[in-house]
Amino acid sequence: MNDKNNGKLADWWTRRDVVKTSAAVGVGAMVATRLGRIKRAIAGTGKNDELRVGLIGCGGRGSGAAEDAIESSPNVRLVAMGDLFPDRLAAARKQFSGNKNAARLTVTDDMAFSGWDSYEKVLKTDVDYVILATPPGFRPMQLKAAIAAGKHVFTEKPMAVDGPGIRTLFEVADEADKKKLSIGVGLQRRHHPGYIEMIKRLKGGAIGQIVGARCYWNQGALWMKPREKAWSDMEWQLRNWLYFSWLSGDHINEQHIHNLDVVNWVFGQHPVAAVGMGGRQQRVDPAFGHIYDHFAIDFEYPGDIHALSMCRQMLGCVNAVSEHFQGATGQANADNKGFEITGKKKWKFSGQADPYVQEHTDLIAAIRAGKPYNELRQGAESNLTAIMGRMATYTGQRVTWEQALNSQETLMPAQLAFGPLPVAPVAMPGKTKLL
Repeated sequence: MNDKNNGKLADWWTRRDVVKTSAAVGVGAMVATRLGRIKRAIAGTGKNDELRVGLIGCGGRGSGAAEDAIESSPNVRLVAMGDLFPDRLAAARKQFSGNKNAARLTVTDDMAFSGWDSYEKVLKTDVDYVILATPPGFRPMQLKAAIAAGKHVFTEKPMAVDGPGIRTLFEVADEADKKKLSIGVGLQRRHHPGYIEMIKRLKGGAIGQIVGARCYWNQGALWMKPREKAWSDMEWQLRNWLYFSWLSGDHINEQHIHNLDVVNWVFGQHPVAAVGMGGRQQRVDPAFGHIYDHFAIDFEYPGDIHALSMCRQMLGCVNAVSEHFQGATGQANADNKGFEITGKKKWKFSGQADPYVQEHTDLIAAIRAGKPYNELRQGAESNLTAIMGRMATYTGQRVTWEQALNSQETLMPAQLAFGPLPVAPVAMPGKTKLL
């Protein structure tokens, strides 16, 4: 989904092979160019060097992320695009043509790819870094391929939907470090000065010892594309990826991860266990797949500190997108009103920022400077936090961090091809097994 647009509910809270070289260039020059780009990717680039971006996944968040990347820094250009669906590819190119930075968002026809292997074709081009914005279920596979291809990466969140996917993320993070490749993750709160300053103060003792937390992403309904007769099961699910856990991980993972990431950030660690409840009360029509429409989770952190987590996508209910921390001497709140600390050490943030742009600014600066930059591990921990909460809710069991991380449940279908694909049954707490 496009969090940037949806986030208006709560201010910003709520992104063919290599083009054939002319025979006149010669094989030697082509190889030299390719080696030069590999060297730049590893050692960093100069401030004036052009960075070439490839976009994989051209939906609302992907096209938005590409625009944010170009807006964030000078001498950055989108040169390759890929999406499974030709119409999504065409829509993004049309959108870019109306952008104020259209000259740097124009991709030639021979660098615009569609089909199941479109991501591989983008990775074969001479891009410096890629934006990964396909549905999250594909992210572990595509992250692994991008690092293997020697590309820097900006990956949208979440990056996985199950335990095996998370384990792949940790392996990819290690491999990126070995190759000196940068990875940015679309958990943009980490790049907002309000959050940065508030959390700096919390870690400095502004509210004393933190004894608990609450976080929420409660909002109304989201988009849904009615099924067309020509669509196979696979195409229908892909075009409505939010509503299938193998693609999104459910909305606790796809959306609420932002709030959970803030809690982990403040606590400086991940939870050790979770218990939860939730269900499917409004979105009961099969058109909405099989995911839940509400969750309530009790996350247990080391030291018997607890965080209450709620997320809901239901019409006619009170909305809230926020994080709150209770300390021995005060409280900290981040919501659509801003950032505030109350108690003995009062503070309020009044600045403005666009973290969707800033996260690309920070990544690009690191790439150009050749500095270590890898957000994948912390992102994977917040990702697994959400998955653990979903597992606890779906099964009705207390799920530990180790159980979630070592789970053998693989949500991705065995075969990725258009055709029949049965929808998994709606999870039933007390009956759905923990795998």
